[in-house]
Amino acid sequence: MGMTISEKILAAHAGVDKVVPGEIINAKLDVVLSNDVTAPVAIKEFEKLGIEKVFDKEKIALVPDHFTPNKDIASAEQCKIVRDFARKHEVKHYWDTGRVGIEHCLLPEQGVVLPGDLIIGADSHTCTYGALGAFATGVGSTDCAAGMATGEAWFRVPETLKFVFHGTKFQPYVGGKDLILYIIGKIGVDGARYKAMEFTGNGIKALSMDNRLTMCNMAIEAGGKAGIIEPDEITLAYVKARAKRDYKVYHSDPDAVYEKVYEFDTEDIPLQIAFPHLPENTKSVEEAKGLKIDQVVIGSCTNGRLEDLEITAKILKGKKIHPNIRCLIFPGTQDILLEAMSRGWIQTMIEAGAAVSTPTCGPCLGGHMGILAKGERALSTTNRNFVGRMGHPESEVYLCNPAVAAASAICGQIVHPREVVDNG
Repeated sequence: MGMTISEKILAAHAGVDKVVPGEIINAKLDVVLSNDVTAPVAIKEFEKLGIEKVFDKEKIALVPDHFTPNKDIASAEQCKIVRDFARKHEVKHYWDTGRVGIEHCLLPEQGVVLPGDLIIGADSHTCTYGALGAFATGVGSTDCAAGMATGEAWFRVPETLKFVFHGTKFQPYVGGKDLILYIIGKIGVDGARYKAMEFTGNGIKALSMDNRLTMCNMAIEAGGKAGIIEPDEITLAYVKARAKRDYKVYHSDPDAVYEKVYEFDTEDIPLQIAFPHLPENTKSVEEAKGLKIDQVVIGSCTNGRLEDLEITAKILKGKKIHPNIRCLIFPGTQDILLEAMSRGWIQTMIEAGAAVSTPTCGPCLGGHMGILAKGERALSTTNRNFVGRMGHPESEVYLCNPAVAAASAICGQIVHPREVVDNG
């Protein structure tokens, strides 16, 4: 009986030939990640252990991205704890304001996470890195502390759900965000609870890395332990330009055992809108058409990459954002921001009436730079729309892809992008 890609990575890092779902293992880690919200707690727990040094200063990543640039005294104190720890332990992968990006955009871009890696992060969207063919999962701050101290973590080997996308033709403007929202709409926010979600098929192979990262990013919104895609030529082209260390490519065996297999046709999947207050409340954009909104947010660790900014700029070019809309755009990293500037996209966005920010998580978690007031509605390319996620508990967040967000910002209500582009 063969193994899935997830099982192979876990087995290799546990130093065994084979693992099976349900088995408890201890495994060596390639990367331990934390941010300005979760790292201070992890650091406190680490220091309780009385250990003088982290297990490997080149395998820890500290990314202060949630409340940075610091929004208040409390966030400044949090970041100082992280900064001091990084300097004390000579942590290689630490970035401060002016260089930092949104962690799940930054680490793949900088070649910190690679195929075949086993990664834990004190952030639930650590599952993003599965797009590179790594097993990456979120943990609590105490597990993160143990990881920084020992370089190991325990795992219950998860069952794997297989999601096969047939076909390579997509409806206009449909991308990875729509595929993952469609899945979540079908199985629910707990449909993959503690499962590895393996995305495969010709439809996945047709996706760019940016779209694959978006898909794996939201595995956690289905309850997944990890989201993962087998590396192919597209993956390796992305990785080879960035990798600064060796890595290993794994593939699922033909006779690997899956708990369940889901099959979809890419042509059947329309543009998706997730209604409040759960990512599973999905409808087609046509069903949401005409809904008035107050704010549009484009960016985040889900959709702050270069292709997301490209489609946004194409739709906004030569147009104006509706006077009743506040449109906020958050590039994922400084390099993404610089590239978008060099291509003229940032000028296009500002001329259209958008506010373009330095990379930060900002409003996604209701942190800063875009908090909603009571009764307001936001259309956002972020990943969660829970009650109060972006501000007041009586506000609403609707999730979509960047094309829908940009078009809707122009119209002041949810629309299909073709209504803007075809009539532009």
